[in-house]
Amino acid sequence: MRAIRGEILHFLGDPVEHGAAALEHFADGVLVVRDGYVAELGDSDALLAKLSAETPIEDFRGKLILPGFVDTHVHYAQSDIIASYGEQLLTWLEKYTYPAERHFANPAHAAAVAEFFCDELLRNGTTSASAFATVHPASVDALFAAALKRRMRLIVGKVLMDRNCPDFVRDSAAGGYAESRALIEKWHGRERLLYAVTPRFAATSTPEQMRLAGRLLAEYPGVYLQSHVAENRGEVAWIAELYPEARSYLDVYERFGQLGPRSVFAHCIWLDDTDRARMAASGAAMSFCPTSNLFLGSGLFDLDRAQALGVRVGIGTDVGAGTSFSMLRTLSEAYKVLQLNGQRLSAERAFYLATLGGARSLYLDDCIGSFAPGREADFVVLDPAATPLLARRSAACATLAERLFVLMMLGDDRAVAETWVLGEPAWRRG
Repeated sequence: MRAIRGEILHFLGDPVEHGAAALEHFADGVLVVRDGYVAELGDSDALLAKLSAETPIEDFRGKLILPGFVDTHVHYAQSDIIASYGEQLLTWLEKYTYPAERHFANPAHAAAVAEFFCDELLRNGTTSASAFATVHPASVDALFAAALKRRMRLIVGKVLMDRNCPDFVRDSAAGGYAESRALIEKWHGRERLLYAVTPRFAATSTPEQMRLAGRLLAEYPGVYLQSHVAENRGEVAWIAELYPEARSYLDVYERFGQLGPRSVFAHCIWLDDTDRARMAASGAAMSFCPTSNLFLGSGLFDLDRAQALGVRVGIGTDVGAGTSFSMLRTLSEAYKVLQLNGQRLSAERAFYLATLGGARSLYLDDCIGSFAPGREADFVVLDPAATPLLARRSAACATLAERLFVLMMLGDDRAVAETWVLGEPAWRRG
């Protein structure tokens, strides 16, 4: 058992729905961790008096402790093409993504990138993520192995892609199905690891491969589905040509049994309210990926309509079209996207989306995303004085909401002092 002392904040619900009652804040709090799980949370005066003299106490007074960030959409195999210049989605895939992903047939390369990727997540305070690998089974093995070593909670899947892509990153419908089955049997449910059936997007899978992807979901209840939908106008038009029988892009996935709880779709920009209502009714989730949507010129996410229709929403960095592993940077861009869309994003809502909201979108809020008793003790320690500008601006803040907003607008990886996984330090700033 150990105790963590500092300013502590976590969420009990969505601030849009519950207002101030959605968050629990302790200006001087203590988080008690036993065997990697949250045992108790409260004011320091009350809890310190209950602890035995032998209980080790980590003192983070002057810093802010939050549940570990949850990244609901990211491509580990694109770590080396982040900040590649000048293309929109479909050209980006041809010019940068597919050539980079071909190297993941090499297990040594996959392992090296996986190690870097997991360390970069932790350096930015992210303790859980839903990540795409490549078509190569070795790429999945490498990322799961790296996450297992760090005891992180990761959802990973082998990309399924049997048409409209270069031969060197193409599988087959039958082969992709068989390889996915083997990976599910090997990794799904192993410690904190979970598997996602992963058709890249409907354009790069034949109807037969899409049918088999749906079959995997039926055969293995509890696995996830991750893909992309309605990111780019040209992509949407292409899907309509490939699947003329479908009402919409989203309808393609539904026709193949891929729309339901634990289905996570990145982007969701060019949807109509019928699609959004179907997502809400099915229990599927959207991953809002602001930095990549801006970088690729894809469009502006409509958070208000998703909220109004009851769709689950999390935040995705979407590296490498996304431009930062930092959830703070990503929340900053989310605020700007919504400003352009005539919408508002409070700091409280932003940090909810990055923690409990992300966990809820992944159906993992009984495990992560808050400091409720019994949750896995993943957390990030943020330093509001990490840079001279951040320190100066934070010192002038009068409220918690203002301090959170300053952190999300001016913060980045430098604001992460420590990241803890299952009650143990996993990364510390030197």
